[in-house]
Amino acid sequence: MNGIIHILQTQSGGIMQALGQHISISLISLFIAAIIAIPLAIILMTHKRIAEVILQITSILQTIPSLALLGILIPIVGIGTVPAIIALVIYAIMPIFQNTYSGLTSIDPNLEEAAEAFGLSRSKKLVKFQIPLAMPMIISGIRIAMVMIIGTATLAALIGAGGLGTYILLGIETNNNSLLLIGAILSAVLTLIFSALIKFISKLSLKKMGILFSVLIVLVGGFAGYRSFKPAPVTIKIAGKMGSEPEILINMYKDLIEQDHKNVKVSLKPNFGGTSFLYKALQSGSIDIYPEFTGTVLQALVKTNKNVSHNPEKTYQVAKELLKEQGNMAYLRPMKYQNGYDLAVTKKFAKKYNLKTVSDLVAIEDKLHAGFDPDFYQQHDGYPGIQKKYGLELASVKTMEPSIRYKAIANGKVNIVDGYTTDPEVQEYNLVILKDDKNFFPPYQGAPLMSEKFATEHPEIKSTLNKLAGKISASDMQKMNYLVTVKHEKASKVAHDYLVSHKLLK
Repeated sequence: MNGIIHILQTQSGGIMQALGQHISISLISLFIAAIIAIPLAIILMTHKRIAEVILQITSILQTIPSLALLGILIPIVGIGTVPAIIALVIYAIMPIFQNTYSGLTSIDPNLEEAAEAFGLSRSKKLVKFQIPLAMPMIISGIRIAMVMIIGTATLAALIGAGGLGTYILLGIETNNNSLLLIGAILSAVLTLIFSALIKFISKLSLKKMGILFSVLIVLVGGFAGYRSFKPAPVTIKIAGKMGSEPEILINMYKDLIEQDHKNVKVSLKPNFGGTSFLYKALQSGSIDIYPEFTGTVLQALVKTNKNVSHNPEKTYQVAKELLKEQGNMAYLRPMKYQNGYDLAVTKKFAKKYNLKTVSDLVAIEDKLHAGFDPDFYQQHDGYPGIQKKYGLELASVKTMEPSIRYKAIANGKVNIVDGYTTDPEVQEYNLVILKDDKNFFPPYQGAPLMSEKFATEHPEIKSTLNKLAGKISASDMQKMNYLVTVKHEKASKVAHDYLVSHKLLK
């Protein structure tokens, strides 16, 4: 409770912003889904075969995992609120359509015959008794859709749309249960509030409902119009991968840019996703900059037949040239520290099987149960490359987020994990890093990655970010990661303190 109270006191502004984003995304999605599903059900109430086809299609769409749906939408509509709203609308249409159609088609046939006997037109029948009688079912469908939307909207944080999912993801990544609980509890409270509002609206007459929805449309439209005419400052979108380290780096980028360029506003998108996800967002122009590592560039982002050099400078030069040649990307000078992959086991496990190097694992591969980061599991510089280089085939592999895999090995759920050389959890959980005796892992130095177009249009931003070139040692980054991940300090504060202490920031 003390942790939750402390966060509420120190981060109230950010929490309110995330809450507002979550409400906005949820209401817009619910409204659009209702506008589509209810009229569609009314039109198809006398066309049973077509209605069944629509029901089948919407049911199939609901089986698509939300993350997969977001991944499909990003190349088409980019990142942010638009793909999040589209995905939520797709999920919400089925319960609203199904309940509206069922409510309208399950009305007593005797009432239908009586209406016809009185000579009521189709529109009058609809307004006078069909919709009022079907209203409990329609409201039930809207309520189901609303619960689904609020829960699924937490994933919007993964694509830069904000919302309460930001705190849930941050809590998972930094092992901070207080942040996670704030996000989860507020999501539950929103569900209860919206449920009560829907119950209240269901008691209104159709006329009053129409007036209410008209007012909402005018308010939303007016706000959108105001935003479109209001001059906006130059905004630079900077994203980061999952974890404390990328968040620290992008906060450094933000502080330096906003110090040097007063007319520029930086929008941060932390915990944005994996490597390919971020690179696609950069290619599409959905984001402008993100920190990437040299080894990852050569293993996952460009095509090359050359062996990766273990000389950091050569690796950077090759990565820079290939990024420009193949992706039209600009890769700035890297920082000093290296954050390469490693494989780690507990001291007890290492002592039991006399493990010192990665090669030692081959003899006990049938006893190895791994917890790997999704990137490490699928990229050539991760597990696939290790399998080929060392001839290593583990007994089982589970993919999980960075902080969770360390908890898993500490709790004995797995006995080997991947990690990074600057991870504070190695010390926290008393792990042993196995020596890469065949020199498989390439050098990993982080540097800002952006499109050539952006770099050409904003040379002043390049100059600012180059202040970090050759800075930040491995021990510096380990300490900063420790403060965020273990001590639960805010990444923005840790980044700011480092820049001030090293006279990079006033």
